[in-house]
Amino acid sequence: MKVAEIRDIGEYVGGEARMKGWIYNIRSSGKILFIILRDGTGTIQCVAEESVIGEEPFEKASGLTQESSVEIRGNVVEDRRAPGGYEIKVSGLDIIQLSESYPITPKEHGDSFLLDHRHLWLRSSRQNLILRIRAAVIRYIREFFDNRGFICCDTPIFTPNACEGTTTLFSTDYFGDNAFLTQSGQLYNEATAAAFRKVYCFGPTFRAEKSKTRRHLIEFWMVEPEVAFADLDDIMVLAEDFVAEITQRAVKDFEEPLREVLDRDVDRLKKVQTPFPRISYRQAAEILKDKGEDFEFGKDFGGNHETVLSEEFDRPFFVHRFPAAIKAFYMEPDPEDPSLSLSVDLLASEGYGEIIGGGQRAYDLDFLKKKIREDNLSEADFQWYLDLRRYGAFPHSGFGLGLERFLTYICGIQHVRETIPFPRLLNRLSP
Repeated sequence: MKVAEIRDIGEYVGGEARMKGWIYNIRSSGKILFIILRDGTGTIQCVAEESVIGEEPFEKASGLTQESSVEIRGNVVEDRRAPGGYEIKVSGLDIIQLSESYPITPKEHGDSFLLDHRHLWLRSSRQNLILRIRAAVIRYIREFFDNRGFICCDTPIFTPNACEGTTTLFSTDYFGDNAFLTQSGQLYNEATAAAFRKVYCFGPTFRAEKSKTRRHLIEFWMVEPEVAFADLDDIMVLAEDFVAEITQRAVKDFEEPLREVLDRDVDRLKKVQTPFPRISYRQAAEILKDKGEDFEFGKDFGGNHETVLSEEFDRPFFVHRFPAAIKAFYMEPDPEDPSLSLSVDLLASEGYGEIIGGGQRAYDLDFLKKKIREDNLSEADFQWYLDLRRYGAFPHSGFGLGLERFLTYICGIQHVRETIPFPRLLNRLSP
């Protein structure tokens, strides 16, 4: 008999199933054991009666501990009162391994303890759901771009130069040369966009940023589309279509568990529909001033500023045309005011902060050379990038979305560390 998976257990109603998994919970009622079994695809209640399985097997089963691994056989019945709507009437049970005393119990544990035991914490219903949503969102993202004719072009993890600024680079020895862990695949996306017109990369990125806020990870995943001949308005339309579609697919597939397990206000997510509001950086600064916030024009927004701005909107919103001085060297200047850049951030509602950063890229060779010098970067390191402006220069735009921040918003959770299996934080490299 093949091993059944709990997610498919409805196919076995009226017949016998054989399952392998772990004990999630167990309680006794005299000569009956109520076992909650999990197998990685779901949980199900298994009812073991001494009169059915025998005295000795029942006695062994009574000694099962949380997370013990077992094989259970039994008849599958439909029962609306049971978790998941099905129940197993146990006819046989074999113990694969009797677990030692499991460190994570139903009592409250501190954040540090849970992160120390992240390798075990992943088994909890909350963490399990968050990472299931993560896997689904990754699938939605790839399907969104693939269905629109984008080509996925992987970009290097090791790079010879900075993309977002030299102060947050991780350096490493590369056979005697200095190399860095990538901050973004964007510069390489610009090269592949010239070959394929519409491209995206999706992979891990790294920031050596000494930040302990709930929105920051040292290692995170980012999806970055780049589109040839697209301007700032084009890329904002793409970004809002993208975020709205992914959010609504998550709501459709996970509405009940989002509500019941994560206590997410799904009705707020249902408001994530296009078009998204658009305000300029200057308008955002005025909003902050009117609300009494201490904000200096020309500076970037802090987390509190983003939260205050989000109170004005019931869905994600764009802030565009940031001062050029606070954006990367490759941003196209605003032709109406060169002190501004054709840049854009998408801020999530409910105080979750920036989830997308992007804009229109500069494609004038002399302008880029000047910006590289002003930012004290090595022109020699960027010769290949400048070649893109020598041979068929073209206007183009793109953005990057941080997967973990986006998941924090969708799941309605407070800290980004729960949205990745093994978070890398300022003071945490293990497990």
